[in-house]
Amino acid sequence: MLIAHLSTPSTFSRTAILPLAFFSFSLSRSRSLSSPPLSTTTTSHSFSIHSISHSKLYFLQPNTLRKNRVSMDRNLSVESVTTDLKNQSLETGGKHGLKKNKLQDLNWDHSFVQELPGDPKTNNTNPREVLHACYTKVSPSVEVENPQLVAWSESVAELLDLDPKEFERPDFPLIFSGASPLVGGLSYAQCYGGHQFGMWAGQLGDGRAITLGELLNSRAERWELQLKGAGKTPYSRFADGLAVLRSSIREFLCSEAMHGLGVPTTRALSLVTTGKYVTRDMFYDGNPKEEPGAVVCRVAQSFLRFGSFQIHASRAKEDLNIVRALADYTIRHHFPHIENINKSDSLSFKTGEESSSGVDLTSNKYAAWAVEVAERTASLVASWQGVGFTHGVLNTDNMSVLGLTIDYGPFGFLDAFDPSYTPNTTDLPGRRYCFGNQPDIGLWNIAQFTSTLSAAHLINTEEANYAMERYGTKFMDDYKSIMTRKLGLSKYNKQLISELLNNMSVDKVDYTNFFRSLSNIKTDSSISEGELLVPLKAVLLDIGKERKEAWTSWVQTYIQELAASGISDEERKVEMNSINPKYILRNYLCQSAIDTAEQGDFEEVRRLLKVMERPYDEQPGMEKYARLPPAWAYRPGVCMLSCSS
Repeated sequence: MLIAHLSTPSTFSRTAILPLAFFSFSLSRSRSLSSPPLSTTTTSHSFSIHSISHSKLYFLQPNTLRKNRVSMDRNLSVESVTTDLKNQSLETGGKHGLKKNKLQDLNWDHSFVQELPGDPKTNNTNPREVLHACYTKVSPSVEVENPQLVAWSESVAELLDLDPKEFERPDFPLIFSGASPLVGGLSYAQCYGGHQFGMWAGQLGDGRAITLGELLNSRAERWELQLKGAGKTPYSRFADGLAVLRSSIREFLCSEAMHGLGVPTTRALSLVTTGKYVTRDMFYDGNPKEEPGAVVCRVAQSFLRFGSFQIHASRAKEDLNIVRALADYTIRHHFPHIENINKSDSLSFKTGEESSSGVDLTSNKYAAWAVEVAERTASLVASWQGVGFTHGVLNTDNMSVLGLTIDYGPFGFLDAFDPSYTPNTTDLPGRRYCFGNQPDIGLWNIAQFTSTLSAAHLINTEEANYAMERYGTKFMDDYKSIMTRKLGLSKYNKQLISELLNNMSVDKVDYTNFFRSLSNIKTDSSISEGELLVPLKAVLLDIGKERKEAWTSWVQTYIQELAASGISDEERKVEMNSINPKYILRNYLCQSAIDTAEQGDFEEVRRLLKVMERPYDEQPGMEKYARLPPAWAYRPGVCMLSCSS
């Protein structure tokens, strides 16, 4: 039996999760991030990341494992146990040889449509409320005129066992614009709801995304193919279900760029222009214009979101069974190791003191699942903070239950370091979704997710609280690890990192280039004080005497810390360059590719894709893609983007 320690809200320690003075991470600040809970929600969560304490797992009693012995020690975590069990289940399947298929030979397996309740109505292009259903069967309705393949990902084709020669098919643009059916597919749009900017928005759903179906590759991995911008669905509301080239390029490139950075993400197989124009008011200023239309084929093991469960819980008794059915489906197909934990009687743990209350994660698979969703989400947000990525629209309908970055709208990577940075013009007044708020928003969204499971009577209040506690602990552990590695340190140094980020914020230092340059610092004690900042000269621009003194003082302390670690400069540089990218998808790079693509030249899109696939490599000849943004990059519409697409 696996028992996890639970700290009640009244006993949470008030320890800061991050060493950043400017990251307040509090849900109870005057600019409240809270919102009314769903009407069916029976629990209320008012936590902040400040209030999360560490939970230590202690080995209680070893048991003899009958077939697969799991190695356990005093630092064993829920995550390590589930990972071990998952790996065991994968190993039993044996190794599969890679097979390259033509489109017509893909191995389809439409579990979502076959196992979950669907919409019985056939009026699938007019907006309407869809009740008692997880999806609506709908076919792409986009109109095309000589569609063209703009860009494609051969690494995603490999995931699908798709022969890369299929990209050369003359009908490929027709199929992946949605104009021609994909043989074997079974298309649908998903029903979901969500909180938008902290307020419950009711039914949302796939308003312009149509899933073509699910397939299984030779490694028994399940992948969904989805066209974004393929036409109207019942969830389109007042929109046309289409997408423009501008936003489609951004989504295609960032999906693959995030994968290159090692950040969990949905992927992108292809980007196709439709040959038609779409009317958009990019700045919401009453001046719409026509833009080229496009369709991205997105790929993920699942596009299920927090909102996929919320919509059914919001409809009270009549749909609570759907929440359970959807949870069972998700665990069965995407968290099968949770079933193993549930059935295991050979793992026994106790956490905390004997008198403390506990949560038994082996007796309730939904609680174990909620904990893993919380931990995956925490790891995802920590990885965003590590690479300086701001999602821009962290509504609960944009939160993946698999812990993936999903729905690329007005995203942005940090240039000048600013915790209040937001790439979303709609978010400017309150900056709810700014870079510095992302950890808190992740916790807030987990609170809404666990409230949904509580409303459906799948978990109790203690289990919900524990999932949120695990979010905070996991985020802190991952973030501290990431920042320690980014600085090339042998151990975490809270004060050193706090002072560094404060200095970066004061001087608006470029986030990516600074950490990449930091690997050039030497631990040579003979370097004079006047020469200490030479390796950082390119990133410490236009700083006066006082700021030079502040940076010199920090570098001196940093060098002392490096020297104490005993790691050679060469070894440290290799390690730091493996976590600090040289290339990120800066907004101005995207805009340059968009500008040429809108003139019919797609080479810059393809070149940028190749660069972003290897962001940690030096890539001789591509240094221009690592430069600071030029002055024109700060004009409206480049670095500050709305949700219009």
